[in-house]
Amino acid sequence: MINIGQKHKLKVVKLVGFGAYLDAENLGELLLPRKHMPRDLSIGEFINVFIYLDSEDRLVATTQEPKASVGEFAYLEMIDSNDVGAFLEWGLDKHLLIPFAEQHRPLDVGKSYLVYLYVNDIDGRIVASSKINKFIDDEKPHNFTPQQSVNLIIANSTDLGFKAIINHSHWGVLYKNDVHERLSFGQYKSGYIKHVRPDNRIDLSLQCGDETRDKYAQVIENYLIEQNGFAPLHAKTDPKLISKTFGMSKSSFKKTIGGLYKQRIINITKEGISLIEK
Repeated sequence: MINIGQKHKLKVVKLVGFGAYLDAENLGELLLPRKHMPRDLSIGEFINVFIYLDSEDRLVATTQEPKASVGEFAYLEMIDSNDVGAFLEWGLDKHLLIPFAEQHRPLDVGKSYLVYLYVNDIDGRIVASSKINKFIDDEKPHNFTPQQSVNLIIANSTDLGFKAIINHSHWGVLYKNDVHERLSFGQYKSGYIKHVRPDNRIDLSLQCGDETRDKYAQVIENYLIEQNGFAPLHAKTDPKLISKTFGMSKSSFKKTIGGLYKQRIINITKEGISLIEK
């Protein structure tokens, strides 16, 4: 089924002076305006397009790439407003409307906001809402599993760390002890499911478990080499110093040096850690 606000691969059925008509199945034939057509487009060819309503409320296709599709969240800049609402830049000729009723607070030109895209049932237009909580249902079942790769959008910070939207569908938490880089509101990140709790809530990580351990081990080894084989850091060292030195939590540090010790790569004493000479 062909849906408005989504990308589809459609067949060219007719060429005219002002564009091409595409077979959009249940939506009928849609115009792809000439300004968005490849020069060598021919009848019978399939082309990837995005479907939306143009400035005259006509259902059309475009080869322009929107920054988000219907059913997705995006961090978009406000560029204008009128008596209906605010308008966001999302990569298409026609800007995206966010009605006043869908603004969690008044928006300012030049600033970016996290919004959700949906089709307005009244007029069939694609619009946005900054009231993002009403579009995320944490009670909705999911099948996320530990170490699964996911796409994240950083939404806000809390006392625990950062809340992030997972695959445009669920909330997850990145705990501050596991974050050793600067994160900003609206930032897109690749991440991993760290743990699914009994209440179905989701803990996140920016790196996969095995990948993280290997990376941390290499960080510690490289640091020891730079320090002539010794560092006065151990299991009782202040967590802030460990984070500043290695970019990892104290828990990760302890697990990593324990693994390096078992592999007979380092020695651990009350004075610190040292490389074992080979």
